[in-house]
This record gives sequence, C-alpha cells and structure tokens, in this order.
Amino acid sequence: MPSTNRNSATPLKPGKCAIIVGSAKGLGGALARKLAREGFVLGLVDRNSELLVQLCAEINAGNVGQAFPYVQDVTSYEEVPALFQKILVDLGGLDTFIYVAGILLPTTPTTYDFEKDRLMISVNALGALAWFNVVAPVFQALHSGHIVGISSVAGDRGRVGNPGYNSSKAALTTYLEALRNRLSRYGVHVLTVKPGFMDTDMLKSSPRTFWVVSPEQAAEDVYKALRQRRQTIYTLGRWGWIMFIIRHVPSVIFRRLSL
Repeated sequence: MPSTNRNSATPLKPGKCAIIVGSAKGLGGALARKLAREGFVLGLVDRNSELLVQLCAEINAGNVGQAFPYVQDVTSYEEVPALFQKILVDLGGLDTFIYVAGILLPTTPTTYDFEKDRLMISVNALGALAWFNVVAPVFQALHSGHIVGISSVAGDRGRVGNPGYNSSKAALTTYLEALRNRLSRYGVHVLTVKPGFMDTDMLKSSPRTFWVVSPEQAAEDVYKALRQRRQTIYTLGRWGWIMFIIRHVPSVIFRRLSL
C-alpha cells in the first residue's frame, strides 16, 4: 500500500475523504462507486482481498474518485487503531465513515447455535464498535464529520426467526442512537440505515422476501440521507411504515406471530 497522499484538496477546494468498512461487494461496493463518482478519496476496508483490489482498480481507472484497499477482518479488533491511523495518513483527512460489514447466518425456530450467534454479534455489533470508538473521538475533536452505520429492520423487534441476528442489529441501532446523542452537540452527524431485504448474498438466508432493494438504490438513498443530515432512514422507505406498526404491536400478540 503506497503511503503517498493522493488527496488534492486545497483551502479553496476542500477534499472529501471517506472510509467504508465492508466495501468489496453488495451495498459497500455500491457505496464506494457512488462516493467515487462524487469525487471522494476512499479508504476501502474488507477481508476479501481479491474483490477489494478489483474494486479499487475499477475506481482508480476512472477520472473522478480515488480508492486505497485495506485488507482486514472486522473481528480482528486489535488491528483497528493502527489501521485507522494509517488510512488517515494515506487519505490526508476524513469527513465520512461508513460501517457496512455484516453477516446473516441461517437458522430455524428450533435451532440454538451459539457459534452462529457469536459470529453474527462479533461482526455486526462488536466489529462496528471497534471502528466507531476510534472514529468518534477524531470527529468530536474536529466538531464535524459523518458517521453511518448499516443496521437492519431486523433490529426493530425481537422475532422468532433469528434471535442472534436480531440482537446484533438491535445492539448496533441502540449504539448509533447513543453515539448520535453524544456527538450531535459537537456538530457530528450520525446516520442509522435500516435496509429491508436487499439483493445481496445475505438474501440467501432469508427464505421469504419482498420489496427487495438493489444495493445501488440503497446507496443512492444513503448518500441522499447524508446530504440531508438525516438521523435514521429505511430503504426501501415504505419499510418505515411497516416497522412503525410492528414496533407497536403488543407483546402478547407479537409473540404469537411467526414473523
């Protein structure tokens, strides 16, 4: 990885720099391409080195954005502080951080598998916290910046289908709300994104799907929400109405449903 700063920002033309964790494919890849088209210098983090290098080569072959690849498994929490500092040096700054990495492992209503639950919480929640805890102090000191976490509609209610996944996304959603409440007084923007079903590899673990959104459409929704400094969005937007209803179904009724 070259250490040369490729950010051509000047005082009259501020640079736009972003880190995307979980960026090699799916929504992460779509966000990388979207931000590159908007002129961002990108630090792209993923464990899949082959796809990551291909994506950076694709972006760098264009004439707008730029991208650096960084290979990391988000469950290697101890690597995060040093890697974050390296990316800051390579990019020459940072104003946007997006955590996309996530995993959904299949289960059944009669299956109890600690290893699957542990892995989902390790990636979806603890990996996010490891990164947010190094990014947040920097943005707090700068009194600026955007933090985005990709949660899920699955975190809005505890459902019978996959308690481990629901819990991991609920933890992420609550953490992002707390982070927003802490950082908003410093001018830092925190956005929670709650996709429904998305056309990615994770969809293979969801047997019943409808209102499927493409990663490209979701990336457009995220970028629009960033520019508007929204707090929480659903994508597709209609999920917001559905989840509003689901959140308010009394527990005595909800526990009997097979959602």
